[in-house]
Amino acid sequence: MEQTHSSHNGAATTTPGAQRRVLVVEDDPTIVDAIAARLRAEGFQVQTAGDGPAAVDTAEAWQPDLLVLDVMLPGFDGLEVCRRVQARRPVPVLMLTARDDETDMLVGLGVGADDYMTKPFSMRELAARVHVLLRRVERAALAAHTPRSGILRLGELEIDHAQRRVRVRNTDVHLTPTEFDLLVCLANTPRAVLSREQLLAEVWDWADASGTRTVDSHIKALRRKIGAERIRTVHGVGYALETPAA
Repeated sequence: MEQTHSSHNGAATTTPGAQRRVLVVEDDPTIVDAIAARLRAEGFQVQTAGDGPAAVDTAEAWQPDLLVLDVMLPGFDGLEVCRRVQARRPVPVLMLTARDDETDMLVGLGVGADDYMTKPFSMRELAARVHVLLRRVERAALAAHTPRSGILRLGELEIDHAQRRVRVRNTDVHLTPTEFDLLVCLANTPRAVLSREQLLAEVWDWADASGTRTVDSHIKALRRKIGAERIRTVHGVGYALETPAA
């Protein structure tokens, strides 16, 4: 249920999650009920779907602001749901997987997911990730209306902040919103090494070190798109964006 509060001037203001729509796609009734209950308690509107076709149909009809999407589903899997939904309308996706398999994670990121969580997970962390993804969408929308001037060029890599576009060797590269924010974070201090914890805090607004594997998987996905040689790993520390020698 949405909650509203009255401000001092008499206008109604909504709680942080209010009026945001989240579609939860999960075939386990216990899990889907627990997620839905937690997100409703956070102030979100929630609908649920238990299989791939129902998820696509509900996303088309209801136009959610975010999907919490299990990988393993009846009908067709979450990866196909993500492909079909993203083809119609870009929407942030938080993938859930029972398999702690890096290949699955990279495939999920490659079809348009923005983040992932491996079962079992805490409802507190899931709610926090949902809030983070929605804040990122809001920041991106704000940046589109207040663009930074110019295009950052680092050799053959170009980053257009205003249009949130990336080009490598004059060819457009499709990045998810998370991948774009991660690249910009690295590009803000080229050649400087940023720890996984720093990247997690800057890009995900998430301070829990247990999420650093999320950073690693997004770095790998980003390398596949812009070139592995452009992001240097400093073992035991973090990552740096390489730039051409002057």
